[in-house]
Amino acid sequence: MEAGVLFRTTDPFDDASWSDPVTFEAPKIDPDIFWDDDGKVYVATQGIIVQEMDIDTGEMGPVISLWNGTGGVWPEGPHFYKKDGWYYLLIAEGGTAEDHSVTMARARNITGPYSPSPYNPHLTNRGTSEYFQTVGHADLFQDNNGEWWSCALATRVGPNGTSFPMGREMVLTPVTWEEGEWPVFQPVRGKMTSWQLPARSRDVPGDGPFNSDPDVYDFPSNSTIPRNLVYWRVPRDGAFKTTQKGLQVALGRNDLAGSPGGSDPASRAVNFIGRRQTDSTFKFSVDLSFDPKADGEEAGVTAFLWQTANIQLGLMRSNGSTYLRYNSTEHQEKRTPVPASWNGKPMRFEITMPDPKTYVFSAMLAHGKSRPISFGRASTEQLSPSGSFVGTLIGVYATCNGAGSGLDCPATTPNAYFRRWRYKGIRQYISETESVRSEDFNQGR
Repeated sequence: MEAGVLFRTTDPFDDASWSDPVTFEAPKIDPDIFWDDDGKVYVATQGIIVQEMDIDTGEMGPVISLWNGTGGVWPEGPHFYKKDGWYYLLIAEGGTAEDHSVTMARARNITGPYSPSPYNPHLTNRGTSEYFQTVGHADLFQDNNGEWWSCALATRVGPNGTSFPMGREMVLTPVTWEEGEWPVFQPVRGKMTSWQLPARSRDVPGDGPFNSDPDVYDFPSNSTIPRNLVYWRVPRDGAFKTTQKGLQVALGRNDLAGSPGGSDPASRAVNFIGRRQTDSTFKFSVDLSFDPKADGEEAGVTAFLWQTANIQLGLMRSNGSTYLRYNSTEHQEKRTPVPASWNGKPMRFEITMPDPKTYVFSAMLAHGKSRPISFGRASTEQLSPSGSFVGTLIGVYATCNGAGSGLDCPATTPNAYFRRWRYKGIRQYISETESVRSEDFNQGR
C-alpha cells in the first residue's frame, strides 16, 4: 500500500503558512486529486482506479476501477478534467521508455463507464525518428487567455540514442479543445508554433532564483543557501553553512558511492550539494579552499546521477601526499600529484561540456596564472543508464572516505570551503545537429 500526504496553505510562498500533513492511503502510485463541482474530492491512481477522499481526515472511500487504457503496459498518471458535461480521463501508458504515450477516455459520471477516444494515442513520439522521445505523463491546463496547453515529460535522446544526461524533462505543447470534442495536441518537436506566450516578467511572488538564470554564488557569511541547490539524502545538521570563507562543507564518512553506509537512514547521506544540469552544454566552476591533513580526506566537484553513476574530480591526501584524483565508471582512477606551487592555495575546479555527449574535468589555481590540468573527456552515457527518470546533478562533495566511526569523521578532520560558484548554460539542442543559445531557448525564441 502506497501513502500520500496533503498539505494546505493560504500563501504558497510563505514557508511558515503550510499546514501539517494529512496522510492518506493510496493503493497505487501517481495519486492525483480532483475537486468536483459538488465539493466532493477524489483521488485517482495507477491502475486506473478512483476513490473519494475526506481531505480533512485522509479517510478514503472504496476503490472503483475505471479504465485499463488501450492495451499499453503500466496505465498510470491519471488526471481528470470536467468540461462540457463530460469527465475526461487522461492517462499515461506504454511504459516510460520509447513506447510512452498519452491516451484519453471520457464518461458522463466520474465513476464511469468510460469510452476511449477514437484518436488515441493523443500524444506520443513512439515509432518516430524525433530527437525528443519517451513523450508521456501529460497534464492539461488553460492560460489566462483561455487557451489550452499540455505539459508532458520527454527525453532528448533521439530514436537510437544512449546519451541523455538531463534525464526526463518537461515539455510544453499547445492544445486545441473545441466544445464537446476531444483535445488535439500539437506533437512535441524541437521547433514548434504556439499560442501567444505571456510577456516575460520578474514581478512574481517568491524569493528563489529563476530557473534559467546562471548561478553566481559567493556564499557570504550567514546568507541563505540558494533554493536551486539540492542534497543527496537529508543532510546532517551543520553539514553545510555559509561563512566568511564561503560555503563550508563538513567532510562526511561516506564517499560518493555511499560507502561505508549503514542501516540507519542518517548513515546513508552523502555530503554533497549541487544543482541540476539544465542545459545541453554548460560551464561550471567553483573555487575550493581545502588543506587535507590525513589520508582519505577529499573534496571536489562531481557530475552525479546517483551513487553508482557519477564522475568526480577532487583534492585528496593519500600516503602522506596530496593528489588531484579523477574517477569515473568508464576509466580507472587517475591520480595526479598536486604541483608544488599549488600547495596550500585555493584551486578552481571546472566541469564543461563541449557537446551534449561529453564532460571535461579540469583544475587550476583560483588566482594568478597556472596551466590548467585536464583530466580528459568523459562520456555522458555513463550518466544515462536504463531506467533513469532524473537528470544529472552538478556540484561539490567532501568526504573522509570512511575514517572515524558511526556517522562522524575524526574530530580533527578539516572542513572544505567553496566559493565563486558559477554555472552558465551555453547551448540547448533541439535536434541531434541543431542547437540554440541557452538564453534564447529559455525565452521561447
